Amino acid sequence: MQFSEAWLRNLVNPALDTPQLAHALTMAGLEVEALAPAAPPFNAVVVAEILSAEKHPDADRLRVCQVDVGEVAPVTIVCGAPNAAAGLKVPCARPGATLPGIEIKVARVRGVESFGMLCSTRELGLEGAADGLMVLPADAPVGEDFRAWLNLDDTLITLKLTPNRADCLSLQGVAREVGAITGAEVRLPQIQETPARIHDTVPLHVSAADACPLYLGRVVRGIDAQAPTPRWMAERLERSGIRPLLAPVDITNYVLLELGQPMHAFALSRLNGGIEVRLARAGETLELLNGQTAELAPDMLVIADAGGPVALAGIMGGQPSSVERATVDVFLEAAFFAPAAIAGRARRLGLSTDSSHRFERGVDYGATRQAMERATQLLLDICGGQPGPVTEAAAALPQRESIVLRLARLKRVAGIELDADQVMRGFGALGMQVERQGDSLVVTPPSFRFDLAIEEDLIEEALRLFGYDNIPAQPPAAPSRMLPQDETMLADDVLRQMLVGLDYQEVITYSFVDPAWETALNADARPLPLANPIASQLSAMRTTLWGGLIETLRHNLNRQQERVRIFELGRVYASQVEQPMKLGGLAYGDVQPEQWGATARRVDFFDLKGDLERLFGHALDSRRGAHPALHPGQCAELWAGGRAIGWIGALHPRLVQAFDLPAVPMLFELDSQALARRALPRHAALSRFPLVRRDLAFVLDIHTPAGELLTALREAASSQVRSIEVFDDYRGKGMGETQKSLAIRVVMQDTERTLTDREAEDAVQKLIDAALRQCNASLRA
Repeated sequence: MQFSEAWLRNLVNPALDTPQLAHALTMAGLEVEALAPAAPPFNAVVVAEILSAEKHPDADRLRVCQVDVGEVAPVTIVCGAPNAAAGLKVPCARPGATLPGIEIKVARVRGVESFGMLCSTRELGLEGAADGLMVLPADAPVGEDFRAWLNLDDTLITLKLTPNRADCLSLQGVAREVGAITGAEVRLPQIQETPARIHDTVPLHVSAADACPLYLGRVVRGIDAQAPTPRWMAERLERSGIRPLLAPVDITNYVLLELGQPMHAFALSRLNGGIEVRLARAGETLELLNGQTAELAPDMLVIADAGGPVALAGIMGGQPSSVERATVDVFLEAAFFAPAAIAGRARRLGLSTDSSHRFERGVDYGATRQAMERATQLLLDICGGQPGPVTEAAAALPQRESIVLRLARLKRVAGIELDADQVMRGFGALGMQVERQGDSLVVTPPSFRFDLAIEEDLIEEALRLFGYDNIPAQPPAAPSRMLPQDETMLADDVLRQMLVGLDYQEVITYSFVDPAWETALNADARPLPLANPIASQLSAMRTTLWGGLIETLRHNLNRQQERVRIFELGRVYASQVEQPMKLGGLAYGDVQPEQWGATARRVDFFDLKGDLERLFGHALDSRRGAHPALHPGQCAELWAGGRAIGWIGALHPRLVQAFDLPAVPMLFELDSQALARRALPRHAALSRFPLVRRDLAFVLDIHTPAGELLTALREAASSQVRSIEVFDDYRGKGMGETQKSLAIRVVMQDTERTLTDREAEDAVQKLIDAALRQCNASLRA
């Protein structure tokens, strides 16, 4: 929002210069984005009147002018402007003046001495037409300092407001803030109720009461729409970025800037019957003031008469009912439209208007009638006319609930103790109703503050008024104590370091993925779609880490990286509630980098499984399974603690071809929580008694996993059994085509005594029985 500093100081004038005022506003949360002078620097320019303009004797395009500059006698000035004529009042730069890029001196022009220069807007660095002299109003005082007369020693302040501070989209709102921050007196315009002089009204009906809880209208007859807009009003409008057009329109724009209430003036003669505020109907269109024909959607709020829409509510008026220079009777409108009813509609039509900008954020519904009276008062003062009564259609307006601010919580959150009376005065200056109840303040927000709803909002307000830069910087008082660390939990950072130590590199990929990835990796996957994706290929939430890992592999292969070992620790999104943390990894290429000391070999299933066993610190329980993304013959389900924790295997040949990979990568994905919990090491004394080793060779079905046999043996082992490990897997001569032989090493030891042969045989027999019973395995002859 841009406005004139002079206008603001007319409402509140703190003892601060311009930079200090800008700093105070910024520190209060109203960031001053820019400070710019209203006009470039120049001096010695006065208001002058051309008394005569005669053709130069030696130049066709020059005129010799006699100019009254407020001195005893007129001065002679040679001028080349095509509009130089007697009777005009124009700015005149006197000898010695310094203009932007020009220094004025007494000069002889084609034999005629010239004592100054008559100026255009371009020569003064001002905006406006530059094809001739800048023509001033007839009442401009001759001899007056031009810069002072136009108040050009002004500064344009631009605020970069956050969306929650719609109350500061007006000079009244900014003045209120400055008064609360600095303690300066705020002098708002005195608005009196204008009595009706005629009885004319326009019938009002609001069909969409939820979207328009309040609508006011007033007829004013007999105005002079061609009346000139006062210079002070035009100046304030221009310095706020609004070009003056026609007095009735300028007045509504002025009220918008002054009070923050968008208004609209209809040409009464162009309205057909009464006014209805309703939602648009199918197929309706409206020609807007900017010439655009808007195709109205059913959720767009319109102001309509008997013939159809005449304005797009809260956004822009319609061209057919607009005020023109010949307009005599007008219908003034002021309303409160619910923000949800306006938000987004203007953008849909490619529009951005001052009205929609304010209504989308919330307009003060408690000051709508005040704005109507202010506009009426200005209209009568400038254009004349006879006002009718204010008609009103009202429904349920928003209610502001009281908020309790605990002073103890204010101190705890702020980190400093604020004086309760000072906080109350500040809240009162911002228009809030405040009551002290014990150690709390009960605060009722005003109708223009839509951003105040909870206790934290009031804490922010108290700190804003105190000044963020006034809060002392205090060193942290946290004691330097070591935090407890659970040794049974494996931290994510430690897990990452372990994987890096195994020659893996961490990657971080998007949680947003291409849905085609997910269905390719698992046809049963139901990835959550994004309502507003950042790109078409990132329109769903991932259900597995593999898609990102494979895409990273492709990226590296395209850059001639033939050996890739990567991992990612991140969440997957099975549903809006179920979002587990997973550890995924991919290995591709040779087991070791190219070297002379080892034969090159592609990474395989067992290499990847070995890496995972190093993470777990023990052999993994892997069971045969089937995953749609993995090779049917090189795929296993990982188990721990009696539950499935993930998958490991080679990428399915179908996907190798689909992803256009030259070779097969190995993948794993498991629940990271399965790695998080670890058993603490326990002290045990070394036994002084000898070990007893027995080697058992079991014959079992070729499809029975070794892990299944080991699990059965370990569950049946007695307390003297220290370890059970596989040390040979034989298939071939002496074995059936569907059989294999697994050699198991069983180590037994007792810490109290030497095991007897009988005890060792009994322990071994339990293992043999368990193998037969659970795995249909028999001892090899």
